[in-house]
Amino acid sequence: MVFAKTGSVAAGNRVLPGFGLSLGFTLFYLGLIVLIPLSALVWKTFSLSWEAFWHTVASPRVVASYRLSFGAALIAAFLNVIFGGVVAWVLVRYRFPGKRIIDALVDLPFALPTAVAGIALTTLYAPNGWFGRYFEAAGIKVAFTPLGIVIALTFIGLPFVVRTVQPVLQDIERELEEAAACLGASRAQTFLRVILPAIAPALLTGFALAFARATGEYGSVIFIAGNMPMISEITPLLIVTRLEQYDYAGATAIAAVMLAAAFVLLLAINLLQAWARGRAQRA
Repeated sequence: MVFAKTGSVAAGNRVLPGFGLSLGFTLFYLGLIVLIPLSALVWKTFSLSWEAFWHTVASPRVVASYRLSFGAALIAAFLNVIFGGVVAWVLVRYRFPGKRIIDALVDLPFALPTAVAGIALTTLYAPNGWFGRYFEAAGIKVAFTPLGIVIALTFIGLPFVVRTVQPVLQDIERELEEAAACLGASRAQTFLRVILPAIAPALLTGFALAFARATGEYGSVIFIAGNMPMISEITPLLIVTRLEQYDYAGATAIAAVMLAAAFVLLLAINLLQAWARGRAQRA
């Protein structure tokens, strides 16, 4: 009787009861929360003529903000993939005093208000700050420069990589590493051929999440950026400035270009992630 019921459920393609209602609610919720706001953004952008749209989104100041926002987000995401992977490895593979405290600190950027994070980072890296005074003595200016923006974006993006890679590392059987060592593989070969292919999809997922968060980050960046046009002015700040000037069409035009560029980059990352996952499964 149990097998018959299981077979009938599988034949009807119903995993949960009320599938039609659940699917309808899902589509309604996604449309209400995601599609309608994005559609309103695009619709407002269409109120501009092509000449006005191009003049808005291709001005030197806006292009410089695009370059800074996406460039800093990419750099911060790459740094988080490297160092976030190391943090996840240490938390999974080693036992040491204070491990639970460090594990909890990883989630601090999630819980900390972005404005508080920005003020704290500015206090640390300002020319007279705890860290900034030493960088200043070495001729390196951190606060109110693109370097400060990268540091802020790295700070808020770290948990995405650590929490994505951590469970994958926990599921990797150590017998595979021991077998590779018994077959004569070095530590580097074991990492590159056994561990890295297994965690590559998780690393790419963490990269995508950290990048997506960084491109739209505002609160933690404006305090440490300095907001100097053509130097340290991010795109979200330009959008807020246009809104404060009641230039809603201009703000949505800039946001639409940023949305399209982020969508293309995330699509490329997802395709690369699917390729890495397929290659890992074939291996």
